[in-house]
Amino acid sequence: MKPYPYFNSEGVLTDSGFQDLLANMPPMDLFDQKFGKERRAGQAPHDRYSLEYTPGMPVPQPWKEFIDELCSDAYRSEIERLLGAKKAEFRFHWHYTPSGADVSPHCDARREHGSHLFYFNSSQDWNPQWGGSTLILDDGGRLDYNSAPGFDEFDNSIECDSIGNYSALIKRGDHAWHAVHPINCPEDRLRRVFIIVVNPNSLFWKLRDRAIGKNIQRF
Repeated sequence: MKPYPYFNSEGVLTDSGFQDLLANMPPMDLFDQKFGKERRAGQAPHDRYSLEYTPGMPVPQPWKEFIDELCSDAYRSEIERLLGAKKAEFRFHWHYTPSGADVSPHCDARREHGSHLFYFNSSQDWNPQWGGSTLILDDGGRLDYNSAPGFDEFDNSIECDSIGNYSALIKRGDHAWHAVHPINCPEDRLRRVFIIVVNPNSLFWKLRDRAIGKNIQRF
C-alpha cells in the first residue's frame, strides 16, 4: 500500500466492545502531562496527556479485559504476521490531546515493528471539523529519518478515518511519516487514542528503555 504499509479499518472491535470501552475511558487523574518534551532531530513536541499501562493499574474493567485479549497468542500471531515481526512484545498507552496541540511529522523509533492505534471519539462527541485524524504522509523517499520536516515538504497526505470504531495499523519504516494537524475543539473535549506499540522481544531494548527513562518522547 502506498506510500508505505498501513491499514485503516472499521470494526476491528465489535460494536458492543467499542461502546463498552468508550463508556469507560480511563480517568484523567491517572494521566501524566507530556508538554514541551524534547523529540528527535528538533521535531516539535507532541503535547498531550499520557497514560502508560502497567499490570495492576486501576483502569476500568473493560480495559483490563481488552488488554488481556491483546496479550493473547491469537492477536500476537496476527500482528507478527502483518508486520513481519518475530517474538513481538507490546506496550500499551493512552493519549488524550487537547485543543491547539498536534502531532508533528515523524517516523516511529527504529527499534519498533509498528503501532496499532484505536480511536475513541464517536460521532456523538466529536465534530470532524475539529480535526484529530492521523495523516499518512508521502515524502517520495526523499526525507531523512533524523529531520524535522514541515507539512508542506510532503508530496501527499492521506487522512485516516478516526471517528467511531476505527483503528490504524502502521508498519514502521524510515519513510513511514505520519502526523496530526493542530486540533481545534472545545476546551471540554479531547482527542483520545489507545496505542499498542509493537516492539521486538529483546533484553537489549528493555535495558535501553530503562536507561533512557521517560524524559524524551520517541513515539
